[in-house]
Amino acid sequence: MRNEWDKKFDNWRNENKEAAELSNRLASKELPKNWRTSLPEFSSDKEISTRKASGDVIQKLAALLPEMWGGSADLAESNNTTIEGAKSFLPSSSSSSSADPYGRVIHFGIREHAMGAIMNGIALHGGTKPFGGTFLVFSDYMRPSVRLAALMKLPVTYIWSHDSIGLGEDGPTHQPVEHAAALRAIPGLDVIRPADANEVAQCWGQIIENARPAGLLLSRQNLPVFDRSKCNSAAGATKGAYILREPISGEKPKAILIATGSEVALALDAQHALAAKQIPVRVVSMPCWEWFRSQSSAYQESVLPRNISARVSIEAGIAMGWAEFTGSSGKSISLEHFGASASAKELFAAFGFTVERVTAAVEEIL
Repeated sequence: MRNEWDKKFDNWRNENKEAAELSNRLASKELPKNWRTSLPEFSSDKEISTRKASGDVIQKLAALLPEMWGGSADLAESNNTTIEGAKSFLPSSSSSSSADPYGRVIHFGIREHAMGAIMNGIALHGGTKPFGGTFLVFSDYMRPSVRLAALMKLPVTYIWSHDSIGLGEDGPTHQPVEHAAALRAIPGLDVIRPADANEVAQCWGQIIENARPAGLLLSRQNLPVFDRSKCNSAAGATKGAYILREPISGEKPKAILIATGSEVALALDAQHALAAKQIPVRVVSMPCWEWFRSQSSAYQESVLPRNISARVSIEAGIAMGWAEFTGSSGKSISLEHFGASASAKELFAAFGFTVERVTAAVEEIL
């Protein structure tokens, strides 16, 4: 029986050489040559939300990687998870015009835990890189399946958008506060909060290469795309943390601002304000604690040198865990209570995510 099967498989490979090459690549868990060149680059002349940037990256990667399957728990338009032009994974008997039993777009329904479990099953089959999206606040509903994915080291990617009070008027029921910290507590899960569109592209590339559980925490609101002629390359994001910009004066830094996601732009603004007060500070973007911890001690020291104890972390969530990077002398600009219903601009100002508060924190330490 085995000989007969092998003969049929050899015949299939000879008659379907392109498909056979793909089958071989997937079986060997390899990626196409030069696949990273498909990652888009974003111009700094236009603001874009990191959820929208992620959607743009998905289109580029999905065109090159047919093993990418995914969708959303009924929030595809908000999560930007739909592969454009792809059919829906539905039986041919479905009334949907996009139905195809070989489709790559999965409609998980309003059931986050089931979505996570389905993703795990797809990943366990092999030859696939499943992804699924919902709002970050709803990650609580899928925690058991996320934990199992981490336990089994599966190549699944969670797209958790609307990642902070920056989502605005939907109010405290939908505004994550404790969620980043709760997810970082899961061993083996990479929790990634990119600061701009180009960090999103680089982080997606690292997720594909690492082939292990990862969650992208993405903004609803538009964010600046940093001018990389004035800031270091977004490729640094793949190391988990990197020096985004050294002191404007060119002096050695007296303090370090460490931020994630939408708050990195605030750190850059505060850097200018501190420069005006003759206080040179370094700005570090830290999208992923887990990746940074995996770097060599020499690299970690180059980003966060021990001789600079004046450090301030900035993240619109609880401060739990940040002392690992700020040290005993540092401070955290954080959110230790639930949010409110108002515009993102009003909320960030009301809850102290301001240049004035950041500069005051640095001055207090110094």
